[in-house]
Amino acid sequence: MVCLQTLGFALCGSFCTLGKAVEQMESLRRRFALLPVMSQNVYETDTRFGTAAEFIGRTTAIAGREPLHTIVEAEPIGPKGLVDAMVVCPCTGNTLSKLALGITDTPVTMAVKSTLRVGKPVVLCLASNDALAASGQNAARLMNTKNIYFVPLGQDDPEKKPFSLVADFSLLEETVQAALEGRQLQPVFRCG
Repeated sequence: MVCLQTLGFALCGSFCTLGKAVEQMESLRRRFALLPVMSQNVYETDTRFGTAAEFIGRTTAIAGREPLHTIVEAEPIGPKGLVDAMVVCPCTGNTLSKLALGITDTPVTMAVKSTLRVGKPVVLCLASNDALAASGQNAARLMNTKNIYFVPLGQDDPEKKPFSLVADFSLLEETVQAALEGRQLQPVFRCG
């Protein structure tokens, strides 16, 4: 019997990219057991991109277990060795900034802190309209942080959203594999 590595998969409220994130979960479940984590906003908010209940249902069906959605539920992830790596997909500018500043006030930031405190890799799949503005310094700080890895990213609409960066979601699995090997997939910044 082959024992799959376990991947934590945390979803934040970049609602327009949640569909892509769920597609990546679907793909990753072929190689990993999944432990889903949801921010309070994703767990509770209905938007034009889907209802909270729909995302909870899809995530539960893919992972085979309900998502963790409280700080208390997320805290034991590291100490109990529940994951081999943690993915935050999508990772908002808000979550990115909290991580850079050590703020642990959501289930997702707690899941990341808990994973990092035992030296496991964390992969950030950024989707932020202000990554080249207010959140930029925090992205740079995290790029220089041990055990934090970024899915390669680029500007998604330089004309209409000149400060926005979005990860290439199709490179998530490759980035996770590189992170498990202790290396950052290169190049981090991509055009087009």
